[in-house]
Amino acid sequence: MIPDTASPPRMQPFALKDCALIAIATGRKAQNLKEFRNHLLTVERGSLYYHFWGGLLHPGFEEREYGNDFAEWVRHSIHDTRLAERLALVDPSKFHDLEDMRQELIDVVEERLDEIEVLSWAPVDRQFQFIRSQTVVFDTRRSVQNPEQLAAIIPSLSASSVFFHFIDARQRLIDSEDDFRFWLSSWGDHYGALRERLSAIDPYFISLNELRDQVSLIFGDYFGGAG
Repeated sequence: MIPDTASPPRMQPFALKDCALIAIATGRKAQNLKEFRNHLLTVERGSLYYHFWGGLLHPGFEEREYGNDFAEWVRHSIHDTRLAERLALVDPSKFHDLEDMRQELIDVVEERLDEIEVLSWAPVDRQFQFIRSQTVVFDTRRSVQNPEQLAAIIPSLSASSVFFHFIDARQRLIDSEDDFRFWLSSWGDHYGALRERLSAIDPYFISLNELRDQVSLIFGDYFGGAG
């Protein structure tokens, strides 16, 4: 796509950041579905975030069947395939607030509790361990002055930098925007079409490398092959 030929105003540079997601034990454990539900009611928001997004930064050696830790535990520790599939459909990128996602999770679990007559118990060594996350941000000391330069540098971004700017940003910014769209909005409507294409990406069901490729493709197509 050929961008608007009118010269946009000069804006603040885009500062490139990197991050690490630190896992911290909460001490909360669940061995059956009722215990799991009870912890969901009050567990820290950072735990919900970690169990949905943490797997992207800390992938295991084996490919997971489901995208979040909750569905994985329900399927493989208490062997409730029906509930696991329902939990797997919860897409965190669709929620502007983690509290809204918490309520959706609780509703799904309570609906299942109403359906079953006997609770399944996980083995002691397969209890669900609630972990919370803390994001540590690193300044790369790199910045770009305009979107064309950003298009050229996106293919070389680390997976954790993509995570910070495209996923973690959605918890920091109004309207669940990513850092790229937020910065592009500084130019008013000049990059409106580019922002719209970026908004169509759902980062939850793909790897960080795939996410980087999609963002790079959109930028490159917009600027006629840049990046």
